[in-house]
Amino acid sequence: MARFGRLVTAMVTPFNQQLEIDYEQTERLIDHLLATGTDAVVVSGTTGESPTLSAREKLDLFKHVVSYAKGKCHIIAGTGSNNTAASIEFTKEVEKIGVDAVMLVTPYYSRPSQEGIYQHFKALAESTKLPVMLYNVPGRTSVNMTAETTLRLAQLPNVVCVKEASGNLSQMASIIEHAPEGFELYSGDDGLTLPVLSIGGVGIVSVASHVVGAQMSEMMSAFFRGEHAQAAAIHRKLLPVFEGLFAYPSPGPVKAALEKLGVQTGGVRLPLVDLTEEEKAFVHSLLG
Repeated sequence: MARFGRLVTAMVTPFNQQLEIDYEQTERLIDHLLATGTDAVVVSGTTGESPTLSAREKLDLFKHVVSYAKGKCHIIAGTGSNNTAASIEFTKEVEKIGVDAVMLVTPYYSRPSQEGIYQHFKALAESTKLPVMLYNVPGRTSVNMTAETTLRLAQLPNVVCVKEASGNLSQMASIIEHAPEGFELYSGDDGLTLPVLSIGGVGIVSVASHVVGAQMSEMMSAFFRGEHAQAAAIHRKLLPVFEGLFAYPSPGPVKAALEKLGVQTGGVRLPLVDLTEEEKAFVHSLLG
C-alpha cells in the first residue's frame, strides 16, 4: 500500500462570505472527503489557493486540520515556494504542528537550473525530519524537474515520493524504473491516473476526488484487483469530469461542483474570480 494511500486530495480552502477561512466548513469538507475515499489531504497547495493565504493563515489552517483529522487521514502541508530560505523557516514552523509530511513545489517563476532545483530541495529536505513529497508541475512553474533530478533527490532519506504533473509518461516511467526501493510516484493529473498506475505509479494527488472520490477509489481498486477493463470503463466515464473541472481557473470549478453536492466552500480570492452563472451551469452539468 502506498505510504499516503492511493487517493490523496489536494484540498480546497473553504472561505466564508468575507473570504476568511471557514473552519467549520473545513471540518465538513474533510468529513465529506473521508466518506468518499480520500486517504490523505494536501492542505494549502495550489488548489487550496496557497498564493493568497498568509503565513499566519496557513499555520492556523494546518493546526486546525491536525486537531480535527489527525489519525483519520494523512495530513500533508504545502510549504514550498521559490524562496529557499523562507521555505526552510516556514517548514520548520509547520513541523512543530504535527502534520505527517510536507509537499514542496519546484521553484516557480525563478526558472532555476536542474542543479538549482536539486540544491533547493536538498536544503529543504535536510532542514526537516518530516517526509517530503516533491511536486513537479511545469505548466504552473515554467520549469520541469527532470527524471534525473528527481532520482538524485530520491536518494535523500526523507524524500519519499513525487507528485508528477508534467504529463510526460516517459519521464514518469523513467523515475519509476530507476527509483530506490520505497520511493513512490503519484500522478498529479486526474486524467492520467489510470495510465500512471499502469506504468507503476501508486496513486493520484487529485482535485476531482472532491466530487467523484468514490468512483476514483473504485477505479483504482478495480485496477489493483486485475479488473483492467472495469477500471478503464470507469476512467472513460470520469474523463469529462476530470477535464471539465479545469475548464476555468482552478479551484473555481471544483468549489462550484462541491456547492452542487451541498458542500459549501465559498468563493475564491483575487486574482481568481467566481464563476459566472453560465460557467457554474456547465460545471453542475458534469455531475449529472
